[in-house]
Amino acid sequence: AAPAGWGGLQDMAIIAKARAMRKALTPPEARLWVQLKLLRAQGFHFRRQSPFRGYILDFVCFDRRLVVEVDGVTHTVEAQAAKDKVRDAVLAREGFTTLRFDNAAVRDELDGVMTAVLVHLEALPTRSLRDHPPHEGEGEK
Repeated sequence: AAPAGWGGLQDMAIIAKARAMRKALTPPEARLWVQLKLLRAQGFHFRRQSPFRGYILDFVCFDRRLVVEVDGVTHTVEAQAAKDKVRDAVLAREGFTTLRFDNAAVRDELDGVMTAVLVHLEALPTRSLRDHPPHEGEGEK
């Protein structure tokens, strides 16, 4: 079922695209997904290829407002890097922290990637999606 407030053709297209992407994870995404699912035992629930505000997030823990993106070589192209920067800013305004890892890091340094994810998960407060993002300067250490 679509979240409340959804239902337009554009939203339905994004949901359909996210469903298709879940079935066609890249090898690095699939490798990371296996590890992220193991974090459920510690109370961290991730979703994969999840639509949010017109974007499809590779992996997201909504409780901690943490987005984990696995970037391929196209993300190093200047135009895509600029789009990623805008996207990260939109998500930050919604109270999300975005971690980006390239395919090589997931392939060659998975333990380090998972350590970074856990450090962020443990540092971020649990928040409801209904909560407002912190005001400027709030929530920072």
